[in-house]
Amino acid sequence: MERTLRHSFVFALLFMLTLACASAQARELPDFTELVEQAAPGVVNISTTRTVTSGGFSYHGPGGEDIPEIFRRFFGDQLPMPGGGQKREHERKSLGSGFVISEDGYIMTNAHVVKDADEILVRLNDRRELKAELVGADAKTDVALLKVDADSLPTLDIGNSDRLEVGEWVAAIGSPFGFDHSVTAGIVSAINRTIPTDAYVPFIQTDVAINPGNSGGPLFNLDGEVVGINSQIFTRNGGYMGLSFAIPITVAMNVADQLKSDGRVNRGWLGVVIQPVSQDLAESFGLEGPAGALIADLDPEGPAARDGLEAGDVILGVNGQDVDRSSTLPRLIGRVSPGEEVELDVMRDGRQREITVTVGDWPDAEGGKQVSSMTDDSQARLGLTVSSLDEQVLERLGIDGGVAVDSVEPGGVAQEAGIRSGDVLVSVDHQAISSPKQLMSVIESLGTDRAVPVRLYREGRSLYVAMRLKSE
Repeated sequence: MERTLRHSFVFALLFMLTLACASAQARELPDFTELVEQAAPGVVNISTTRTVTSGGFSYHGPGGEDIPEIFRRFFGDQLPMPGGGQKREHERKSLGSGFVISEDGYIMTNAHVVKDADEILVRLNDRRELKAELVGADAKTDVALLKVDADSLPTLDIGNSDRLEVGEWVAAIGSPFGFDHSVTAGIVSAINRTIPTDAYVPFIQTDVAINPGNSGGPLFNLDGEVVGINSQIFTRNGGYMGLSFAIPITVAMNVADQLKSDGRVNRGWLGVVIQPVSQDLAESFGLEGPAGALIADLDPEGPAARDGLEAGDVILGVNGQDVDRSSTLPRLIGRVSPGEEVELDVMRDGRQREITVTVGDWPDAEGGKQVSSMTDDSQARLGLTVSSLDEQVLERLGIDGGVAVDSVEPGGVAQEAGIRSGDVLVSVDHQAISSPKQLMSVIESLGTDRAVPVRLYREGRSLYVAMRLKSE
């Protein structure tokens, strides 16, 4: 009996300790009530109206984009019923969110929320509705600045997104599906995240529930400071799937200041086409590991070409800041004002060197090149069939030399490297290729069982692949 009582006592004690631990953990969870009470008045609902012409039975997603699209910018559209193939004009209404950054009526939101809008209406927390003017928008960062005619508006505190840490609690306030001032919370899942559609934004990734209508709304830290603008989600069905992306507020405020003062954003530009550095490419270029941005091509009239950079250079740093991956370079250069000099840490021919480049201004329009069909078959090694290019084709392509890849054998060295039929092979191991015969000569001069860089011209752009030569 005594033993049974002793066991019961121990069980009761363990149960009480478990409840105490659970209670302690519950007390540690953040309480957002004070944050919401203070911040909600500065969050606004944005509705836009634009006239569109439609016809047939095409369908568009919540942001007007064609479906499917994995990375979805999000704001609600009230879509008309599809017409029977006859073109007609109608008004399309969209919903989004925003927040007040100054008492005299400046409001921040996403550029895609107000894109092509004929009318922008802002509804404040006190239910006032005000017409807004578009001060400016920057599509590359998806930031827009609006202005309403009002005074003494409630503003939000702007934080420092550079201090965010993975695992930190954050909250969002917005208008998902038109439900004003809805609050959701979660944690920072990752920082400096790159997504395919935006090279200039080091996104904040969170698991905060975001849906159509949240776009342009603020992301808060636990101090009630705005640390980001909710912009995109990763989705397969158009709704929230646990992956949300916000523009860091330090990036957004820099853009907003330029839009307010100049009406446009001045962004640094090198005039290079870059690609990531794989492990094999890193070995072929003499790097310790895959890092940096590999220059695949240059604008001949651009700042990089003018100041001595070359295709095949790997940029490892900008003004002392490491370029750990290719996506880092556009962000670092984009922050530099046109006309300023930058010190680039560059790997060339197995040696590191510093090159000073005067950064240019991002051009408004970019030209493109087209690849023409190739002729004159000739057999080459490495599982490749290549052919010579005449001067007219080279001039049309805008390149100095190379051989056309007419076919690639399955399972060969070239296919394993990613070389395709239709590519133009420009150089191997930094040696320019001008004929099939020269290609064979270069390959025969190289050792085996090592990766060598191969420069290609494909679909109007240059890129590098690493080709690993094998022993016979």
